[in-house]
Amino acid sequence: MNQDKQPSRARLSLITGGSGYFGCLLRDRLVERGETVRVFDLVDVEDRPASVEFIQGDIRDTGAIARACEDVDVVYHNVAQVPLAKDREAFWSVNFGGTENLLNAARTAGVAKIVNTSSSAIFGVPKKNPVDESTEPTPMEQYGKAKLAAENLVRRHVAEHGIDATIIRPRTIVGHGRLGIFQILFNWIEEGRNIPVLGKGDNLYQFVHADDLADACIRAGGRPGFAVYNIGAERFGTMREILEALCRHAGTGSKVYSVPMGLAVAAMQVTSMLGLSPLGPYHSMMYGRSLWFDTSRAQRELDWKSRWSNEEMICESYDWYIRHKAEVLADSTASPHKSAIKQGVLAILRRFS
Repeated sequence: MNQDKQPSRARLSLITGGSGYFGCLLRDRLVERGETVRVFDLVDVEDRPASVEFIQGDIRDTGAIARACEDVDVVYHNVAQVPLAKDREAFWSVNFGGTENLLNAARTAGVAKIVNTSSSAIFGVPKKNPVDESTEPTPMEQYGKAKLAAENLVRRHVAEHGIDATIIRPRTIVGHGRLGIFQILFNWIEEGRNIPVLGKGDNLYQFVHADDLADACIRAGGRPGFAVYNIGAERFGTMREILEALCRHAGTGSKVYSVPMGLAVAAMQVTSMLGLSPLGPYHSMMYGRSLWFDTSRAQRELDWKSRWSNEEMICESYDWYIRHKAEVLADSTASPHKSAIKQGVLAILRRFS
């Protein structure tokens, strides 16, 4: 007797942290591809498409993340307590403990693939550049240490439980709508304030556009087998070159000037520790240092290629901020990377720039 075949279910992708800056962008790219998407986060956002399911929960709640993983085919794990929070306990309970909860829930639910978004902070100040997938991580502050510990959890679950996972390490993410620390920079340039760099500002510094990162994550989600990929722009330059390009683009009269590196780093560390500055330990450590990725493995294995240069993405981000400034300043509920932040002691420096 012939039986009618049941139609196959569309692939369901879960984005943890799907209400954050990158989570929202990844959500939209998956929807554009016709995929079924579910978001797991503490808060919902107004621009979530009606077709995207939302499950509210804390990644530290094992029951909540277990419900979110039901019937899921691919998980894009983006929940993270960011360096701006400067919350050591949360770095470990969210970035490490939350990742363990997600891995256990995904394994129990039979999730076919996990794409774990890590961080370039695991490398601290690298001994040499470019950094590739064989470079030994040397995190130097708690955020980077927690993210590396989360990576090691993923590796352990792959080895001991046979899950299929990929680790994606992005450089500093930039793109339309990316704010946080960048909002301070954009505010200063909009007002024609001068922008400091540490020393000569000749440290090579690589960004990655959120669209390029989303493309890499989606490609990784469709490729079976464990792998690690470092993701960043192919076209980038020094910190001074990036900032001077943005000043020229804005045309507000802002200039880039040098400050002594040792003195500036010490001041940044002290004011951060005292809670007087929004900058965290990673910011003071890396603003004047070089770090860039060799992305050849992602290009070769994922057929991935970055489209945006450092200069293009920082200028695009600035233009977005100028167009949306009023709504950004009025919204106090957005995630740290989608909102304005208090400048603290930097407001005093701003007056004299």
